Amino acid sequence: MQHQNRRNFLQNIAWGSLVLTPLSQLAAMPVNRKPKIRFGICADVHQDIMHDGEARLKTFIDDMKTQQVDFIIQLGDFCRPYEKNLPFLKIWDSFPGPRYHVIGNHDNDGGFTHEQVISYWKATGAYYSFDQNGYHFVILNGNEKNPSKDRPPGYARYIGIEQQDWLEKDLRNTQLPTIVFCHQGLDNDMGGIENATQVRLILERAKKVQLVFSGHHHLDYVNEINDIFYVQINSMSYQWLGDDYARVRYSKEVDEKHPMIKYTVPYKDPIYTIAEIDHRGTFSLKGSSTSFVGPSPKELGMTKHDMPYEIVPYISERKIKLV
Repeated sequence: MQHQNRRNFLQNIAWGSLVLTPLSQLAAMPVNRKPKIRFGICADVHQDIMHDGEARLKTFIDDMKTQQVDFIIQLGDFCRPYEKNLPFLKIWDSFPGPRYHVIGNHDNDGGFTHEQVISYWKATGAYYSFDQNGYHFVILNGNEKNPSKDRPPGYARYIGIEQQDWLEKDLRNTQLPTIVFCHQGLDNDMGGIENATQVRLILERAKKVQLVFSGHHHLDYVNEINDIFYVQINSMSYQWLGDDYARVRYSKEVDEKHPMIKYTVPYKDPIYTIAEIDHRGTFSLKGSSTSFVGPSPKELGMTKHDMPYEIVPYISERKIKLV
C-alpha cells in the first residue's frame, strides 16, 4: 500500500511539472533532430565519348544551382585531362558551392596518371575525406593495382594496403555518421572492387558507415549488406553494349567525330539525382527518368542473362530509414 501511494505521488509530481511548464519554455526545449543535408550526384558523364557531354553537364549544374544543394559530387569517368576538355571542366567549376571528385577508371585513359587527373580537376586527392552538416564523407580510389600475379585482366580495380590503412584510421578518428563514395561497386563481383569483401569489413567494423555510393556499372539498384546500403547511381549518359549491338544512334556526322557512341545505348536526356538525409534520419534519392536513343537493349535481343541487372534509362526514386 505504501509502495502504491509513493508511485502515485511521483506521478502527480511529474504531471504537475508538465502542467506548470509554460508553453514558451516547451517550444524552446531542444528537440532530438538529426542534421539535414542535400547533395547532387552525377556519374559516368563520359565527356570523351559523348558528343553532348557539355550540354548534359550544364543541365545538371544549372539544376543544382536552382536546388541550392549543399555540395555536388561526380562519381568518376568524368573527363580526361585534355586541353579540349577545359570548357567542360569550366561548367563544373561554375557551381558556387563545394565540388568533389571521384576518380574513375576511364579518367586515366591515354596514359594519364592519377596525379595528372587530380591536378587537372583541382581535386583534393585520389582519396580523401571531409565533414559537412554533421556527416563525414569518404572518397575512395578504386583504381589501384592488385599486386597479385593472379589478378583478373582489364582495368585496375583494387584498394591497396596503404589506402586501407588510411581508411581505417580515418573512420576511427570521426564520431559522425559516415557516407562513402567509390567509382567501382563494393557490393558485387561484376567488375567491382576486386578486394571488396576486405574493404567492406573495414566499413562494417567502424559501425559508422550508413551509405556507399558508386557509379561505373551504369545501372540502377540498391543492395543492403550488414546494415550498410550500397547505392548504384546510373550513368548520366549511356550503357555500354559492345560490338555485337553496335548501331549509329544519332547521325553519320556524329558517328564520324565520336565513333565510340555506336557501341552504347545513349540516354536521350541526362539523368542524375539529389540525395537527402532529413532530420528524422530518412535517406531519400530523387528519381530521374528519360528514354533510350534508338533501339533499346531488349529490342536488340539482349536478355537478362547478359547483365545481372536490367539496363534502364533512369535513376529510381528511393526512401530508406537509416539505422
